Amino acid sequence: MATKIYVPCDTTALSMGADEVARLIEYHAGQKGVEIEIVRNGSRGLFWLEPLVEIETATGRIGYGPVEPDEVQGLVAAGLFDARSDHPLYLGSVADIPYLKRQQRLTFARIGITDPLSIADYRALGGFEGLAKALAMTPQAIVDEVKTSGLRGRGGAAFPTGIKWQTVHDEPGQQQKYIVCNADEGDSGTFADRLAMECDPYMLIEGMAIAGLAVGATQGFIYLRSEYPVAHSILEEAISRAEGEGFLGANIRGSGQAFHLEVRLAAGAYICGEETSLLESLEGKRGLVRAKPPLPAIKGLFGQPTVVNNVLSFAAVPFILDQGGQAYADYGMGKSRGTLAIQLAGNIRQGGLIELAFGVSLKEILEDFGGGTFTGRPMKAVQVGGPLMAYMPHRQWDTPMDYEAFAKLGAGIGHGGVVVFDDTVDMGAQARFAMEFCTVESCGKCTPCRIGSVRGVEVIDRIRAGENPDANLVLLEELCETMVDGSLCAMGGMTPFPVQSVMKHFPEDLTA
Repeated sequence: MATKIYVPCDTTALSMGADEVARLIEYHAGQKGVEIEIVRNGSRGLFWLEPLVEIETATGRIGYGPVEPDEVQGLVAAGLFDARSDHPLYLGSVADIPYLKRQQRLTFARIGITDPLSIADYRALGGFEGLAKALAMTPQAIVDEVKTSGLRGRGGAAFPTGIKWQTVHDEPGQQQKYIVCNADEGDSGTFADRLAMECDPYMLIEGMAIAGLAVGATQGFIYLRSEYPVAHSILEEAISRAEGEGFLGANIRGSGQAFHLEVRLAAGAYICGEETSLLESLEGKRGLVRAKPPLPAIKGLFGQPTVVNNVLSFAAVPFILDQGGQAYADYGMGKSRGTLAIQLAGNIRQGGLIELAFGVSLKEILEDFGGGTFTGRPMKAVQVGGPLMAYMPHRQWDTPMDYEAFAKLGAGIGHGGVVVFDDTVDMGAQARFAMEFCTVESCGKCTPCRIGSVRGVEVIDRIRAGENPDANLVLLEELCETMVDGSLCAMGGMTPFPVQSVMKHFPEDLTA
């Protein structure tokens, strides 16, 4: 019987030489006459260990990592095919690696375990059970389960998912309705959407199909970041296989209900992560923000009622329908229910995906999982939630990961990205970057964002040059207030947040 050896096929592992590692393992097995089966699984999200090679044994999967191509021969000589421990890259039982074992994986329970494109693997671990239950329920009952779960949008706005679905559900049924997945993942330090799509694509497909059943939509679109070619190819193949097995199409599993799904590549613009700009782009137009109201739930894609949710929002739905909304709500704290996909990046020793119930402190994430900075220097600042969120100083790191707790500090969780900076960072340069980022990525529709960001760069440059610093600091604060209050969407409205946080917590860097 062939020994199964797992080598990840996601973007991160591929960038670290996983294809070559798999080829060399197969070559050396042939040379030794060892019968093996290479399985290209998804990543487990432990990026500092990629490529993570796993050997299936009678007692579980044994890991080695990070395995570079030039280390394969030595691994084989040390007993790789027998899962021996005589090598520095030996990790023991993968399931017992502390970074992974301490997590509470609901959404990401399957990543790294299965072949992402195997429907049999997906179903063996509970896949499509939620869809089966949804097919036997009324649309309102499906919406009610999502409401019970307390699921909020994972794309950044944190709007209650069930309320959005209820609005679309309540629109007259004779209209064409749409399900749109925002997979244009563009925040700094984020990769959870990509991992979900590359490592467990049927989870997203299932979640979107359930959403279609809930609101009476028969057509869905995944608006995918154009810089994700691996996710694109995997999604296209997964959709084709799901159609072939009857989990998508005109007659889902013989139920008489339909849901069709297509992938559309994004326009390469950060602003298209904003839902109305996304819809404009999806319609073939320039990605300009729409004024609200009307809300997309009432007048969205092509003027029809539309559910727009993030990848992780849809990905949480199969668990909710399978295990029940209350089972999901039992995790978390306050109004932040369920689990959060935390993406640890930047100057950090152990970067990767961490899924935990809301309520874990930022300090625990940085120390217990991150293991300190990559450079070995002290941490100075952390930005949670993307380039439009505040920089948090050390005294705020005891804050629990909770939407309301972060909001009280003028910060935000956003999509869950956590980017770490050590004590060599120039926070004044980071404040300037926030404004400069907006000048590049603004859609240009409203003046506060389009012009305010340009003026912001100019004012920060004057402050840093020592030109009337006191007067220009007052001017910068007033400019930030104007952008927050006057911008049409979150692009201009949130750009001041990182700038204001630097003014408040790191003023010595801004005026240096």
